[in-house]
Amino acid sequence: MTDTAADFQSARDRSEAQDFDSAPALSRLAVILIEIALAVGGFGIGTGEFAIMGLLPDVAATYQVSIPMAGYVISAYALGVVIGAPIIAVAAARMTRRSLLLILMTVFALGNILSAAAPDFWSFTALRFITGLPHGAYFGVAALVAASMVPPNKRARAVGRVMLGLTVATLVGTPIATFMGQILNWRAAFFLVGGIGVVTVALLWYFQPRDTVQEGAGIWRELSAFGRTQVWLTLGIAAVGFGGMFSVFSYIASTTTVTAGMSVGMVAIVLTLFGIGMNVGNIIGSRLADLSLKGTIGGVMLFNIVVMGAFGLWAQYPAVLCLCVFLIGCGFAAGPALQTRLMDVAADAQTLAAASNHSAFNIANALGAWLGGLVIAWGWGFAATGYVGAVLSLLGFGVFAISAALDRKVAAA
Repeated sequence: MTDTAADFQSARDRSEAQDFDSAPALSRLAVILIEIALAVGGFGIGTGEFAIMGLLPDVAATYQVSIPMAGYVISAYALGVVIGAPIIAVAAARMTRRSLLLILMTVFALGNILSAAAPDFWSFTALRFITGLPHGAYFGVAALVAASMVPPNKRARAVGRVMLGLTVATLVGTPIATFMGQILNWRAAFFLVGGIGVVTVALLWYFQPRDTVQEGAGIWRELSAFGRTQVWLTLGIAAVGFGGMFSVFSYIASTTTVTAGMSVGMVAIVLTLFGIGMNVGNIIGSRLADLSLKGTIGGVMLFNIVVMGAFGLWAQYPAVLCLCVFLIGCGFAAGPALQTRLMDVAADAQTLAAASNHSAFNIANALGAWLGGLVIAWGWGFAATGYVGAVLSLLGFGVFAISAALDRKVAAA
């Protein structure tokens, strides 16, 4: 699985030129409105994905199951993301991006509305799996649409603006949905998320212009992405390198109250700091990525090693914990860069690669939470999740170093 220098560069240049040159002439206002529509969809997906974590006790009480068993619905959604992204990207290879986005968001909206009305636990779990299926494909295609509307040197910022929907959801959407679910009923939260999905469908229908299927698009061309070493390495950076963020985030409530000795009421503030960090990282990271794509990815991995190591060493101090949580959130700065990097290394098989990025992030979620739980179970304490994060970030940097070395080898050939 190697790419020659000529094949890689010509395919990349052809892909970038085709996307930008074939994009309809849009005014700045039209581009902004399309980006807002795409970001609203990301906001809905992010809100739906994370709100359930604060509503698990209510779900468990409704269906009369234990909280650990209720946690299966989170796993079911994540499994839907991991499976759905590549399958949908391949199956929809001959579909226009506008049509695909409309279908994906319709499935997401219906999935959440039906989840709110699920009569029993297993139907609810199945519906969460179905609702997760469009997640990765939506973000992947939305990133491609955003990048196609701007010059190549501004792609990462366009991707970052779309991903703001997801990061803002952690700061605004999830707390609102959780609060609504706790005050009214958890079902109300899913009706709300479903409503956001319906609004997104309307916005995309109205603002996004009709497009055509790219020349030569097909199942086999999309599958060719998995024949490229650099695609696998970039997905590996996301799957391993971002595991550290989830290792810390999964147990941050207990770290805040048990390790740092802070009150339960401070957990919400700590989570807010994480959300602010994600938004700051997304904005700054997307700008840095347009200046140096690989420099941003490698730099953020090194940044995460230091910050998570500091978290492991000094999480018992409330001020340090709060600062580290904010900075760990800032580590999301590599998100837009990785998404854009996949567009480059996948050449003309971009849809599958871009969608698979979010499968990789969900693998990182599962890996980080699992390894973090192991060190806690071994008696190392909640702060040790920071050491797990540092190790995973180091491994992520190692994968990045291999990727960069192969790039240099190809360029020199």
